[in-house]
Amino acid sequence: MLKTNEAYKLLFPEYPDVVTVKQMCEMLGGISDKTGYRLLHSGEIKSFTIGRCIRIPKVHVIDYLAVTESVCEN
Repeated sequence: MLKTNEAYKLLFPEYPDVVTVKQMCEMLGGISDKTGYRLLHSGEIKSFTIGRCIRIPKVHVIDYLAVTESVCEN
């Protein structure tokens, strides 16, 4: 497992620090927009809203992929 800062540097370098729903879907292997919105509304991937636009910090996508070391693990 990688630490969060290591994974952040290695994964998705071509994407900005905060991505759109469409970009998030691309990062997750081309999932549909409907599936992407389902992940966001269920809280599986954390996001925030600016006006009517949903934005997702790239680190939350990486966390969803479970490639980082959990703080709770020993």
